[in-house]
Amino acid sequence: MATDTTQKTRRSALLGAIFLMATSAIGPGFITQTTTFTVSLAAAFAFGILVSILIDFVVQMNVWRIITLSGKRAHQIANAVVPGAGYLLATLIILGGLVFNIGNVAGSGLGLNAALGLDPKIGGLLSAALAILLFAVKRAGAAMDRVLIVLGLLMIGLTLYVAIASGPPVGDALKQAVWPDTIDFAAITTIIGGTVGGYITYSGAHRLLDSGTTGPEHIGEVTRGALASIAVTGVMRFLLFLAILGVVASGVVLDTAGNATADAFQSAAGEFGRRAFGLVLWAAAISSVVGAAYTSVSFFDAFSARLNPPRPRAWATVAFIAVTTAIYLVIGTAPAALLVFAGGFNGLILPIGFTILLYAAWRRRDVLGVDRYPTWLLVLGAVVTVVTWYMGVVSVRTIFDYLVA
Repeated sequence: MATDTTQKTRRSALLGAIFLMATSAIGPGFITQTTTFTVSLAAAFAFGILVSILIDFVVQMNVWRIITLSGKRAHQIANAVVPGAGYLLATLIILGGLVFNIGNVAGSGLGLNAALGLDPKIGGLLSAALAILLFAVKRAGAAMDRVLIVLGLLMIGLTLYVAIASGPPVGDALKQAVWPDTIDFAAITTIIGGTVGGYITYSGAHRLLDSGTTGPEHIGEVTRGALASIAVTGVMRFLLFLAILGVVASGVVLDTAGNATADAFQSAAGEFGRRAFGLVLWAAAISSVVGAAYTSVSFFDAFSARLNPPRPRAWATVAFIAVTTAIYLVIGTAPAALLVFAGGFNGLILPIGFTILLYAAWRRRDVLGVDRYPTWLLVLGAVVTVVTWYMGVVSVRTIFDYLVA
């Protein structure tokens, strides 16, 4: 009986990890970016989405495997491989998550405003209270898993409806996914940084770690979980892209300086479409609030072992959400420059942490507790490492210029 209960708990945690990673990757910033690039690139943006998913595949397959094999969090692996590196990684993740979460709370308020007509500040406060409630209950992990699954399915269902209603040119999109008229590397870099950078890289893997899904005996379900998380993320990305593309292809002009995504949903499905957009934005924002807070706080024990037990960590997560909500209420909204900087900053963090973890898989398998590691994953990981370092180096000045723009 105990074994059956343990298996059910692990299955629930695996589903939760899948949706934690996927919904963390699809926040308010991603929704806005997808609309902006679809308006400017039309069907050619399908190529950028495909490339970002391929990079996600390599990153998540390696990160989930390395962390669960070792039974250690990312910063613990980093400290074991390069003494002191874990503290740097933890600091960067926490800072990036803190800044990004201000935008997530703001997005939840705007979502409830579009769906129900609530004042954005009240909507943001209510949403933050819901997120806090998830971590205040005794079985926070199980509650979080269930809520994230529901929110993820809600986003996919509503976006699928609008994508069908907008009647996008699917054939052209599929063609340009592999043979685009235009390649915009800035768009690809932005999407990658906003959907697999910073805390998002480690969200699903750390959730599995907390559920006890570790060691070589669980590598099969970890691999399936990583693949499923990438699939969920990819489906949502393409559905949102197709929903906007259908509107753009019909000749509707969307003003990206305003709320272009809401206008697109309304154009495709009338008043229901606009309210559906509000629910999608709210679901994306509140799940990202949960994901950013949970994953950022999972790095806190790099500085204090007292925050390692579940209950102290849950209360630290509550405090993290409360602080970001208070900042949002004071500033009224998340400044666009701050949100863009946060996305870019998370993109810069990606190659730092990924390089260290990949080095552990190459040269420090004693840390992972295994003698062998798939060569094809190492080779693909090395390629992605070089690509992400290159993008980071050429983009770093521009990203920090956003702070003074």
